Amino acid sequence: MTRAELKEFLDYKSAQYNNPAFIQTDPIQIPHRFSLKEDVEISGFLTATIAWGNRTSILNNAGKLMEIMGNSPYDFVKNHTASDLENVEFVHRTFNKIDLLYFMKSLQNIYQNHGGLEKIFSEASEKHTLQPAIHEFKKVFFELEHQKRTQKHVSDPVKNSAAKRINMFLRWMVRNDDRGVDFGIWKNINPAALSCPLDVHSGGIARKLKILKRKQNDARALAELDRNLRKMDPLDPVKYDFALFGLGAFEKGRF
Repeated sequence: MTRAELKEFLDYKSAQYNNPAFIQTDPIQIPHRFSLKEDVEISGFLTATIAWGNRTSILNNAGKLMEIMGNSPYDFVKNHTASDLENVEFVHRTFNKIDLLYFMKSLQNIYQNHGGLEKIFSEASEKHTLQPAIHEFKKVFFELEHQKRTQKHVSDPVKNSAAKRINMFLRWMVRNDDRGVDFGIWKNINPAALSCPLDVHSGGIARKLKILKRKQNDARALAELDRNLRKMDPLDPVKYDFALFGLGAFEKGRF
């Protein structure tokens, strides 16, 4: 494929998957239950945090998290006490009750003392990348006393992580193309600075299309993929996440 043919192909596939039908099978359906901005971002962050493994399990356990919070994430985060979580049991793969208790405490601290999730990311964002902002967010998120084990549930690009789940969350919050999938409720971050959520599906397809050469799905691979996607659309590069993921997860790379 020539570069022009590749762009035309990926534009077509992005449009094919970037529509409300995508929501039905994707973890983004959880924050789509809500309309209040803070409910959307909190439910989105927690859902993205556990978005690895079997999709049915992800959706079921994200639903359980919403039930634990009385299906009012922002109200729960603001007003819960330790006793409200005393008898809660929750496990999703390696994310367990210890981690959940800290996540709730940290989110409460973020909304009480840091102006909320959007403010942290927007103040630390750079013109062409949000990866340093993810690093700064992790520092704020773990500023309270916590068990070291919980740190693994928030990735850090500075440690060469592709930070797939946080980049997915940021796509949900920042992109706004009126297609009905991503929310676009964070207005102070430029969509051009977003990075593609790099996982086994998107990475495999990107290599097959020769827009990614590095074999590991790490921060260096993400930077390489970002450069090539921004050449095709410098204003909205992560729209191609729909194409790469769809071609991998739904079409199994058959094209």
